[in-house]
Amino acid sequence: MGIFSRRQSAVIDPATAVGTDISDPADAPRSVPLDPAFQALTGPWTIDRSHSRVGFSVRHAMVTTVRGAFTDYDSALYFDGARPSESRAELVVRVASVDTGVEQRDAHIIGPDFFDARRYPEMTFRSTSTSHEGGGTFRMTGDLTIRDVTRPVHLQLDYLGSVLDPFGYERAGFDGTTTIDRTEWGLAYNQRLKTGGAMVSEKVRLQFDISAIRSVS
Repeated sequence: MGIFSRRQSAVIDPATAVGTDISDPADAPRSVPLDPAFQALTGPWTIDRSHSRVGFSVRHAMVTTVRGAFTDYDSALYFDGARPSESRAELVVRVASVDTGVEQRDAHIIGPDFFDARRYPEMTFRSTSTSHEGGGTFRMTGDLTIRDVTRPVHLQLDYLGSVLDPFGYERAGFDGTTTIDRTEWGLAYNQRLKTGGAMVSEKVRLQFDISAIRSVS
């Protein structure tokens, strides 16, 4: 994937911020202990596309679930095992690579009713902050851009472990999930059912099954 976002979030000292209500220190969130083993993972990583899945699932006709994935994308990841807030990720997805297993449906998804791939060939995710929630769970916030609309999303990332594979690659596994309302990005097409409800749910679950390989600097 391309280059990490260089945008830095402003940090405001609550003691000097105008209009800030300073709470009792006892109410402040307590830091969650980090597993020391995370420190060994610090560094740049790249998603191994052949062993990963950037996918989604959406309710269809209110009675079943359609699943799909994007097969063409670039990635750049940096994990800081000592300071998770320094971790970051960037993903650039070519939307025309969508695969739901049905050619006609894929053509509709990349057409004007949904992604409009000719006008908007890529969607992107660029992280803006990362926090450790406890154990192997992290929360990553970032900007998701679809059809030139950018909105924040929050991912839950679960660390699955790391291993040195038989080919000498150091791998780390993560599962990431979030649910979005597709209409907020202009993906508003739908058909109403006679019995009530919609043919395609507005809620879409995004799923990232990631096998990352440590990048060689």
